Amino acid sequence: MGNFFIGLFLSTLITAILTTRLYRLFVWYGLNSIFLGTAAIIIGSNIADTAMIVSGSIAIILKGFFIPYVLKYFSKKFDTERNIQPSIKIQYSILLIPAILVFTFYLVDPIFHAYNKNYISLSIASLFLALVLMIEHKAIFPKIIGFLIIENALFLLAMSATQGMPMLIELGIFFDLLMAIIIINLLLTKEVRHV
Repeated sequence: MGNFFIGLFLSTLITAILTTRLYRLFVWYGLNSIFLGTAAIIIGSNIADTAMIVSGSIAIILKGFFIPYVLKYFSKKFDTERNIQPSIKIQYSILLIPAILVFTFYLVDPIFHAYNKNYISLSIASLFLALVLMIEHKAIFPKIIGFLIIENALFLLAMSATQGMPMLIELGIFFDLLMAIIIINLLLTKEVRHV
């Protein structure tokens, strides 16, 4: 069941790269986080790790619902462009995405011999795909979403490579995310005042 939600996690990330509408990008990020949090809850239940279950639940609430809502509020507040056109053509992105996936599986295969090396490959691929999302857009909100998806990829990597991080570290990361949202608000306010 965890594999199913990890697959949905990857599919929402790919769809987010290909979308050209800002609000849909927020929705795909929210779904990406919800599927990741659900996978964490399922894996945590299987290995009886309470910290992972709590981390997954917090990820669903914070990253699946709260952060997309706040980003949508900011985009309305600062009246940003809703049409986000990537600088890389869609057909090139469609070729680039499977190339990154194959490259990461090829890269990880000789290094890791663990049973969960597919999760590690997907987390590294997600990291590269989030970088593609950040590079292909000039607007600030897709770059923010790319940064947040990198955090999701690191969450998946930590979950799969170490069988869960200590709860204190996860809470620290969630606090950093909230601080990043506050800083983004301040930067956007400063940019609007200068215009």
